[in-house]
Amino acid sequence: MKHGHIIEAQQFNKKALQEILGAADHIKERTERNLPLDLLRGKILGNLFYVKSMRTNLSFDSAMKRLGGEVTHIDFPETFSSELAGGNFEDTVRVVGSLVDVIVLRHYRSGSAKRAAEISLVPIINGGDGPAQHPTQALIDLYCIEKLKGGIDGVSIAFIGDLMNSRTIRSLAYFLAKYSGIKIYFASPRVLKIQDDMKEYLAENRIPYSESLDNAEEFKEIVSKADILYITQIPKDRFKNQIDDYDRSKEIFRINQEILKVLKKDTYIMHPFPRDYELSPEVDQDPRAVYFDQIKYGQFLRMGLLCLVLGVPVD
Repeated sequence: MKHGHIIEAQQFNKKALQEILGAADHIKERTERNLPLDLLRGKILGNLFYVKSMRTNLSFDSAMKRLGGEVTHIDFPETFSSELAGGNFEDTVRVVGSLVDVIVLRHYRSGSAKRAAEISLVPIINGGDGPAQHPTQALIDLYCIEKLKGGIDGVSIAFIGDLMNSRTIRSLAYFLAKYSGIKIYFASPRVLKIQDDMKEYLAENRIPYSESLDNAEEFKEIVSKADILYITQIPKDRFKNQIDDYDRSKEIFRINQEILKVLKKDTYIMHPFPRDYELSPEVDQDPRAVYFDQIKYGQFLRMGLLCLVLGVPVD
């Protein structure tokens, strides 16, 4: 995968996904055995962020530094004189790419990562572009599922919350469509339902799915069946009637002690963060809550991914 770009979930087949997950396993093993990790010493990562981000920014920074590499941060490049004076996005990518070995790009506009990859001389890793995709977070989620369930084939997953605007859910659903025996449940307020193109993609790939909108009883039935609950925020500003509709929805789709009682013993609760009312703090104490484990697995995944795109062996 040397010099390969990480742009969108659709670019990967199952074999490529297993290569990435395998690289994360090798990093995990090296960490646990206290083997040297300075695989990227002398390499420089450029975090090119047009949008604020704590977790993605920090996690790639940490991953690169754990591998012995260096990181330079270019935050809000549009505010710098070069772009104010008429420079464009492509020129910024070329300039940064001439000084670093790999770029993680975070942008507010869908398709920006693809635009950057078309002209960049170094690998581009999509750290989130608008509402489109966030493939590295979805790769982390995929790796987390594999570790928790002992594999990915045959897993059932319930996507809950803001399904219309969640780029992590879009990317993860694309990834899951590469595997066999997958079943997907969508549960959300009607105003935040999954987009039709995603349902069409799943149908084309023969992935069975069902959808529940604004229904408390159906929601309880779904969570009682699923192997994985993947929760996202329910943003208040998406509701026209912010008082009644939002208040009703946030109660229906909240994970609390009542919901915990209907889950299977081996159902796991995931969340990409940040969280709000949809995930009660009391859930943190339940052994099935693994959203902080996602961060741990994320380090292994991002470290392995950086090595792969730079062509550095990890085994």
